[in-house]
Amino acid sequence: MAGSAHTTLGGTGREHVRRPSGRTRGLRTEAPIAAVAAAFTLAQLLLVRPGMGLGWDETVYVSQVSAHAPAAFFSAPRSRGVSLLVAPIASWSSSTALLRIYLAVLSGLALYLALRAWRGLFPVRVLALAGALFASLWVTLFYGPQAMPNYWVAVGALAVVACFLRARADRADRAALWGLAASAALMAWMRPMDAVWAVLPLLALGLVRGHRRALCVLLAGLAAGAVEWVIEAYTGYGGLGRRLSDASAIQGGLGWHVAVVDQLRSLGGRTLCRPCTGALPDPVFLLWWFVLPLLAVLAPAVALRTRRTAVTALPLLCAATAAFPYLFLIGYAAPRFLLPAYALLAVPAADALLTLTAVPRRSRRPLAVALVCLGLAAHLAVQLAVLVHTVHGTTAAHRAWSRTAGTLHRLGVRPPCLLTGHEAIPVAFYTGCSSAATGGHNANSTEDGIVRTARRIPAAVLVPAGARPPGYARHWASAPLGDVRLYYVVPEADS
Repeated sequence: MAGSAHTTLGGTGREHVRRPSGRTRGLRTEAPIAAVAAAFTLAQLLLVRPGMGLGWDETVYVSQVSAHAPAAFFSAPRSRGVSLLVAPIASWSSSTALLRIYLAVLSGLALYLALRAWRGLFPVRVLALAGALFASLWVTLFYGPQAMPNYWVAVGALAVVACFLRARADRADRAALWGLAASAALMAWMRPMDAVWAVLPLLALGLVRGHRRALCVLLAGLAAGAVEWVIEAYTGYGGLGRRLSDASAIQGGLGWHVAVVDQLRSLGGRTLCRPCTGALPDPVFLLWWFVLPLLAVLAPAVALRTRRTAVTALPLLCAATAAFPYLFLIGYAAPRFLLPAYALLAVPAADALLTLTAVPRRSRRPLAVALVCLGLAAHLAVQLAVLVHTVHGTTAAHRAWSRTAGTLHRLGVRPPCLLTGHEAIPVAFYTGCSSAATGGHNANSTEDGIVRTARRIPAAVLVPAGARPPGYARHWASAPLGDVRLYYVVPEADS
């Protein structure tokens, strides 16, 4: 296989040098991939809508670089990659719509580059279908334009496997080495631990088979991406071991937890399933999740016929290791956690699907093509239905935070100000306030500290309806607002 890939890749390079028309042919062969990436960007803008508002985690990442609100508490598992990614927009503009458009365009470009890295390893039609399969998932469309790390780990994983295979097949392929380093750094920049899980098979292959050059470049890329996270562990979290321990505790304690059913519960549009209880979604929303591993099982058989065994096996192995911690080591679920696995499975799954349409008998081929197209159309309809439902519910939740912020402004709680209590982090961002917590994973203050701050600047506590406020806020003014009650104090008004 290695020799075959070497010949293919090397031949491609010589063809570009010898023939002036090679660049034109290259652009034509890349057109299907570019079309998929462009359609992905357009679908995000039309279906997710730029004005959806920022979610809880997004406000944490964006607040680190935004002038709109003070930086929210940055817990141990988080990495600065997303904050730096959004900085070109968020550092000077508070427009969520502009940020969404920027991320949608960037995510489409990233998908194009990740698929392009596979050229020469699979036919372009396979790569175009793989991109369409991954890009049409509701979870991919939903998180592509969001300030969240999982999509970027996914495209990084997709590119890193391709670049590793190319570097392994052709030692003279400098572009593959640069791509390997960049994609590894991107993953580690976004989520260091996810990056390690995704590349475990590459590390093992590099050690066992002696691909030292590719292995060293891969390790260098991971180190470059994770160095800031490691330095910050010592400067702000009490050391690397302490940060890893805190990150594990925030995630409920890493250990043996079978979260497969939890992931199934999240497929109906639950962006976070914690605690993950309730009934499973309708089977029609789950069917694709069971078809995907069946195609993955079929892919090695297809690879034997097409002599792409190693090229097919490696993304399957990386998909398995990327998914393992989220299926078996944490006690809750979110559909975005498995985006890297979906991206890696898309290429061998697309190869298997196209092989199913190429039945030996020509008389049966139209039927096979029709059945596959019918299945893909049904799959797309399911994904669209879940996406529309999820966007609607998420937009409503974000508008509720915006209304709370508007009420706080009318009551005199304006920047500089402090918020604490129920959903204080996102509401504080919408209000332009700092946020504080005296307990839980985001604890960054004390009651005495909140009281001292409330003597200087406006402060408010958000308490679920029917619950009692903290002792220090019982004598503050209050106002009902939907499912919460606001307890607030405005020092200037009291003086």
